[in-house]
Amino acid sequence: MSDSPRTRQELYDRVRQVGREQFVLEEMIRFGFWPAQGEIPNDPADEIRRKSELRQELNKLRQESRTLQDEQAARRRLLKQRLAESRRKRQEAKERRERERQERAEAWQERQEREIVYLGEGVSAGLNDCEENSERLASRGLPSLPTAEHIAAAMGISIGQLRFLAFNRKTSTHTHYIRFKIPKKTGGERLISSPMPKLKAVQHWILSHILERVEVDDAAHGFRRDRSIVTNAQPHVGADVVINRDLKDFFPTISYKRVKGIFRSFGYAEATATILALLCTEADTTAVELDGKTYYVALGERHLPQGSPASPAISNILCRRLDKRLRAMANELEFTYTRYADDLTFSASGESLRYICNVLRRSESIVTHEGFAIHPEKTRVLRRKSSQLEVTGIVVNEFLNCDRATLKRFRATLFQIERDGFEGKHWGNSTDALASVQGFANFVAMVNPEKGKKFQEQIQRIKTKWLTPEPSTTTGIIVECYKQGSKLKVRVVSPGYNPDWNVQFPRNLREEGARFRVEEIRETAKGGFYRVVGDIEKID
Repeated sequence: MSDSPRTRQELYDRVRQVGREQFVLEEMIRFGFWPAQGEIPNDPADEIRRKSELRQELNKLRQESRTLQDEQAARRRLLKQRLAESRRKRQEAKERRERERQERAEAWQERQEREIVYLGEGVSAGLNDCEENSERLASRGLPSLPTAEHIAAAMGISIGQLRFLAFNRKTSTHTHYIRFKIPKKTGGERLISSPMPKLKAVQHWILSHILERVEVDDAAHGFRRDRSIVTNAQPHVGADVVINRDLKDFFPTISYKRVKGIFRSFGYAEATATILALLCTEADTTAVELDGKTYYVALGERHLPQGSPASPAISNILCRRLDKRLRAMANELEFTYTRYADDLTFSASGESLRYICNVLRRSESIVTHEGFAIHPEKTRVLRRKSSQLEVTGIVVNEFLNCDRATLKRFRATLFQIERDGFEGKHWGNSTDALASVQGFANFVAMVNPEKGKKFQEQIQRIKTKWLTPEPSTTTGIIVECYKQGSKLKVRVVSPGYNPDWNVQFPRNLREEGARFRVEEIRETAKGGFYRVVGDIEKID
């Protein structure tokens, strides 16, 4: 061993390495206090070395023992570490999923504000197809509406409002239509489905911006500008025979799928055609009350509602091929053909009369092939020699005229009113005698201006004689409650105001025949509606 001095740290390391007794022995040998070889004094060096070796081995065994004893603790520590790591990862995954869910929700909300991806069961399959035929649309002068966002912007409503109006529900707690029945001239009742103001405004937009720009067949006279029952009857004046046929359940036969097909034929995308068709159709519903809440349950498939401003134009467009085929058939057999809504009229003179059976058979075949049905009880063959020829209520024997029997009854009604007043008198199904006789007089004037003018003059004399002079309106506007069907409505009777205004008036004040003085009448933001402003005073 070296006799050179060592640092304290080296000494400490040596003591830990060989043990204290071995270190002392080494130092004693190094400094000459103990022989390295030879006779063993009282405490031999080899024994000390051996004890040191054994102690080191014992320490090693103890260390191994401690290691073995700590294995379970190590496992517990490792398990604890793994559990902590697992919890951390689970929390990170949970936070990541929550972020992703929030991002998806925000993306969905943003998409909902820009798109419509679902409109109910059975109608949503094509809402992702936004490819339209721009050339076909441009050739018809129709607006481009590739997406729901474009449709809503063009109509001046939000995507949410568009979705609400178009959504197809089998059961709902609200309805977009007011349904009521009116009596038919031929007996029975006709169901009218009048759209609510918001939907009605949308349907008016579709009518003016799309439907009215599409040409229909010249044989169609119903619901067209500059056409009427008069123009429908005019081509048949002087005929020897008139055949009147009626299409059964005309509007209910025009289903949602057929309406959608019309918009597709214009060049609109599948998604656009779906939305427009849903806006223009509605299923018949029944109101069911459950737990004090009213539910509207659909009774069948969607179809054109009678009462929508868009329905007549859609029916005319759908009947273009029907009109074309019937007109071609009529021309072939030397007949004249016109159609007013669901009324089909054929007329002829001379040798063509031998084809009457042919016209009946072929017209029914064409109508059936086009997806409609002839009403079995409403086919009439009128001959000049045996009956008065009528087309949509107008006599066409020699010239346009009204039915003689009806005119006779009308003259008698006017005579009674002029003699006794309006009390207890009525005309037609209306309880408002004045409005109904004025309306019929205007109808007669449209058909036969000379007769109509005489009736109008007589009604003016009746009004002068029997109607109470209007109260002074210097301090307000006079409105009057009247009954229309089962409803109490309000109209303005003060001079200078339109009596056809749809006046919104408190229901609790309405009383048939009552008159009120109001301060002011203003048009509402909805358009077409007017509300009273200020104090309301009943006039005795």
